[in-house]
Amino acid sequence: MPLQLFNTLTRRKEEFVPLHPPSVGMYTCGPTVYNYAHIGNLRAFMFEDLLRRYLEYKGYAVRHVMNITDVEDKIIRTVRETGRTLADVTGFYTEEFFRDLDTLNIKRAHVTPRATETIPGIIQLIETLVAKKHAYVADDGSVYYSIRSFPEYGKLSHRKLDEQVAGARVKQDEYAKEQMADFALWKAWDEADGPVRWDSPWGPGRPGWHIECSVMSMIHLGETFDIHCGGEDLVFPHHEDEIAQSEAATGKPFVKYWLHNAHLLVEGKKMSKSAGNFFTLRDLLAKGWTGREIRYALISCHYRDPLNFTMDGLQAARSALQRMDEFLLKLQDMAGWGQPALPTIPAAPVGRAALSAPFEAALDDDLNISGALGVLFEFIREANKRVLSADESTGILATWQKLDQVLGFGLPVQSEVPAEVQQLVAERQAARKTKNFKRADEIRDQLKAQGWLIEDTPQGARAKRI
Repeated sequence: MPLQLFNTLTRRKEEFVPLHPPSVGMYTCGPTVYNYAHIGNLRAFMFEDLLRRYLEYKGYAVRHVMNITDVEDKIIRTVRETGRTLADVTGFYTEEFFRDLDTLNIKRAHVTPRATETIPGIIQLIETLVAKKHAYVADDGSVYYSIRSFPEYGKLSHRKLDEQVAGARVKQDEYAKEQMADFALWKAWDEADGPVRWDSPWGPGRPGWHIECSVMSMIHLGETFDIHCGGEDLVFPHHEDEIAQSEAATGKPFVKYWLHNAHLLVEGKKMSKSAGNFFTLRDLLAKGWTGREIRYALISCHYRDPLNFTMDGLQAARSALQRMDEFLLKLQDMAGWGQPALPTIPAAPVGRAALSAPFEAALDDDLNISGALGVLFEFIREANKRVLSADESTGILATWQKLDQVLGFGLPVQSEVPAEVQQLVAERQAARKTKNFKRADEIRDQLKAQGWLIEDTPQGARAKRI
């Protein structure tokens, strides 16, 4: 089955056919860098990472562009409240954001343009919209987009232009979801903006949020490109406004496929600081969870389903990864891999029919990751019933390595066992041979107290760090 993706624009699953195969242009709305990213933000970036990884797995050459919004209402408020410069605030939180991506093994975009570096292009696009009478200049020097000038306004969010509601102007970057209104492309400077200002044909000011993404995406991907992603909260007004201003300026379709992930809840409730369920990545790391476990918890639910993020869910992620690791370490033993180095081995056909094919079939169905993970655990369950040969183990490991290019969990590496631990294991084995089970049990308990578990394998006893 070819890859099917749910297109928000058409509200149905569609076969993915890129504009210029095998190239794929993919734009994802990046962070607004005024604070640390929270796990709701990270859920969106995790979904987008899965999408990109699977496209690359299928052989597409993805060009991934993700903007950094470094001028916006909330950023200016942070600059005003802290007394720091715009560059200080946005530079610090941009680096923290990239650190979060690395911790979660999320691939960085190929291009990460900043809004403040794109001001000339933004002004040029606004001039085009004014010249085509899709935008107008207000008395204070602000420039607004006229939504009535674009008859298709509302086609992404599937809203009808209501003459009783439409027509008001909204200068804020974010506004009420039910409010269909002319929105600011350029905001005239006022005292609250402090030093944040750029010169323009309409006077000093700064760009609106919506125009920034249109310009940055088209500069790096062209006037029409394949995929635009983001959270479902961005469908209206942000992405709706992007379509209106981009297509009005170019006369061409803006994006072929629009993909949006659902909201994240925490312990069944909307995340908020007042509810005490607001978490950044560093909050969870401080509680003892690893980036790998958090990645699993964020990726394991279908992107269009709401994700209820819980501590129990993190524990389930830890258990699931431990189950995978135990299986893969057993395969490494069977395959006779040297330790501690983890070799890269060529692809092998063993495991293809039982593992790769159903894994791909699940992901081809609109990135059904829960189904794909189910395939892996069913395979583990069935494989554990058999004694696998070295060739079979090597083939499965080769296949698993390839699948992990999509999952990004990584394969486990055996911990190097200290000589004193190996000596105790040998003593335990000797005690068992002489039926001195009391001494064998004492050694087992001693090793457990030191953080080591003894496993009996077809190759003999081995110590595994707990």
